[in-house]
Amino acid sequence: MPGLNVGVVGAGIVGLAHAWSAAERGHRVTIFERSAKARGASVRNFGMIWPIGQPAGIWHQTALVSRDRWLQLGQAAGIWVNPCGSIHLAHHAEEWDVLREFAAQAEQLGFNCRRLNADEVLDRTPAANPKNLLGGLFSTTELCVDPPKAVQQIATWLEQSFSVRLEFETDILALCHIGANQLIRLESSRGRHEAFDRVIVCGGDECQTLFPDAFAACGLKRCKLQMLKTGPQASHWRIGPHLASGLTLRHYRSFESCASLLKLRERIARESPELDRFGIHVMAAQNDAGEVILGDSHEYGEDIEPFDKTEIDELILRELRKIICLPDWTIAKRWHGYYLKSPGGAPIFEAEPLPGVHICTGTGGAGMSLAFGIAERAWRQWESA
Repeated sequence: MPGLNVGVVGAGIVGLAHAWSAAERGHRVTIFERSAKARGASVRNFGMIWPIGQPAGIWHQTALVSRDRWLQLGQAAGIWVNPCGSIHLAHHAEEWDVLREFAAQAEQLGFNCRRLNADEVLDRTPAANPKNLLGGLFSTTELCVDPPKAVQQIATWLEQSFSVRLEFETDILALCHIGANQLIRLESSRGRHEAFDRVIVCGGDECQTLFPDAFAACGLKRCKLQMLKTGPQASHWRIGPHLASGLTLRHYRSFESCASLLKLRERIARESPELDRFGIHVMAAQNDAGEVILGDSHEYGEDIEPFDKTEIDELILRELRKIICLPDWTIAKRWHGYYLKSPGGAPIFEAEPLPGVHICTGTGGAGMSLAFGIAERAWRQWESA
């Protein structure tokens, strides 16, 4: 289907991914974004491309496709993409048991990772807290990007390299079919009525506004997270790989295949119920400026308030100090973000409320890891239909 006129609603990472896949296939692409630049979940995260967290099978493979696309993008668009890998640190026996069990089945499940003893961990990162350190799980597949910079650079690169039209500060008011050929009429806040062969809606709020019935029926759940960032560490000090605590093992679905995970969950619930209450699991990443991004928490649905909780920030820092050591813990920025989480097992919500109109949202915090793979899969499906 060469030469389609494609509209993409939303200039976050999911929208940019669909726009890139469309433009590469020779389609004419317009991206619509209600703000002057992307301001949502795509710029409020760690900047982790995180295949290690995706469950074995299709979603882990989708994350690996995304990883390859990020590396390609780094070369083509000059975006900082750091192939840093990751280490899950174990400071408790239950955490070490989960890592040992996962490492034993990793190759069969398609993961490229291995266990490290405590000395091997300290050889790879100066940031690991040596106190009570048992070891870690090192994975080679994780990448780091700087989300606010990367998202803006991708949009500019698409415009310059593929003549993608960028329509920022433009709300989409309505979508409907016109004529017998099923063209899609898009009405924007700029007073324009434009016709498209295919439209992909990639923003949660846009989905709710444009297709309230589809949004109400899909069961998407809103999640709020709190995060922090230090200033640049002095003397070009680097943490090396992404670092995650044993708390993270209970958050990502990839580790659900480990029977030993139950004991870990039980210990945390018994000793630190406040961490389960706020969905806290702690991680650290470092951007190209040397700033260390720290987080995070997860509050869902009716528990979400517009006001951030000092208690959550303090708990995040308390748990991080148990697993990592930073030269400078001074917090330069604090923020919160929101994302939509899909119900059930799929880390994405996709629907077609009208022929040729596709909703793609609800990546549940994994948009940076999955978006490029999801877009490639979607365009392959549409081409073969």
